[in-house]
Amino acid sequence: MPRCFWCNDDPLYIRYHDEEWGVPSRDARHLFEMLLLEGAQAGLSWITVLKKRERYREVLFGFDPARLALMSDAEIEERMQDPGIIRNRLKLKAARQNAQAWLKLEDPVTLLWSFVGGAPKINHFSGRGDVPAVTPEAEAMSKALKKRGFTFVGPTICYAYMQATGMVMDHTRDCERYAALS
Repeated sequence: MPRCFWCNDDPLYIRYHDEEWGVPSRDARHLFEMLLLEGAQAGLSWITVLKKRERYREVLFGFDPARLALMSDAEIEERMQDPGIIRNRLKLKAARQNAQAWLKLEDPVTLLWSFVGGAPKINHFSGRGDVPAVTPEAEAMSKALKKRGFTFVGPTICYAYMQATGMVMDHTRDCERYAALS
């Protein structure tokens, strides 16, 4: 099956590309999980995070924002010893801070989807050179989230997040998923 240029032959990556990436999600828990994982990816490849996703689910309380918001410094230090996740203290502290900020949002799903007008934005990119790393919508999301106390939510992270959660559909025209989702 033809896939987007970024998808390699790793079965985990293929499954993610074929079944999750670009599929619109309005599930608050999934949206929260993806926001934290996209932040964890900063400076790394997505496949690195994807391979550690299950362990993240275990050590970050199933991405339960209420529990994660209460994570102590000692619990963060404990996770810093776990080779199953990305051991970056700033990113782990950001997970706690973002959980606290998430819980203050009246309706996080509506807020996040508001940056694309509430419906998926379907793009029609032809390949590698067409897909942007940042858009005005991602810049607006980043600014709004930072204003609300989130961290590790720069415009590039926000655009990757929008792609991952189906707020924008960026499967390229040469990808079989493009026809299925556009």
